[in-house]
Amino acid sequence: MSATSCNVRVLRQSAPMPDIRRLTVALPKEGPMPKAGQFYMLRAWAANESPVLSRPISVHDVDTVEGTLTFLYQIKGEGTQKLARLAWGQTLTLTGPCGNGFDVAGAAAAGRVAVVGGGIGTAPLLLLCKELAAAGCKPDLMVGFRDQPYGMDAFEPYCNSIAIATDSGAAGHHGLVTDLLDPKQYDLVLTCGPTVMMRGVAKLCAAAGTPCKASLEHKMACGLGACLGCTCHTKVGPKTVCKDGPVFDAGEVFEL
Repeated sequence: MSATSCNVRVLRQSAPMPDIRRLTVALPKEGPMPKAGQFYMLRAWAANESPVLSRPISVHDVDTVEGTLTFLYQIKGEGTQKLARLAWGQTLTLTGPCGNGFDVAGAAAAGRVAVVGGGIGTAPLLLLCKELAAAGCKPDLMVGFRDQPYGMDAFEPYCNSIAIATDSGAAGHHGLVTDLLDPKQYDLVLTCGPTVMMRGVAKLCAAAGTPCKASLEHKMACGLGACLGCTCHTKVGPKTVCKDGPVFDAGEVFEL
């Protein structure tokens, strides 16, 4: 799928948590419609300003009625700090949609689906659950956070059930999100979050014989597969997270 670059206007930005931002912009009129699991390269500073590289941010939600595109991201460095300062009416540059997202049609046809996320890794899962529900397959959602969960209300219309785990015990199950997952109850598991969490999910699925798809996160330069900066090792050789992924078969990218 071809990516395009365009300038869009900021419609609103909120802070669900002190270091988390939800940024909503006008849905680009150019280029294809973004799908669950895809991302855009975001830039809100001049080409000669620091940082040098744009920031890859996954698509959180798309509203074709309102004509909006929403990103959920964590403030980690200079680039995301600049994105966090964006206010209504200001503009930023988007390049995308990039990458290969989740195969929603295939997932919906698989049968019982579990979606497992952790922390800011839940960002691309809202659109995933939304697309699955539209395809007639409301998934069971299991999410893990260090402390207080955020953004879960938005998932409720699209999920069969929502289970929460927290490291601190502040909400839901006191422990790991993998404690909530029994892969034998599902025909497919889709996951996004910290690498250690996804590896744990993948191992549980492998032991149960349940297929698992994982959306990886990696530092990126171009987002288009040209620079090879986000190359990861797989069982079939090196692949780029931005172009070949970010969604992979879990058994292809994790040692199980």
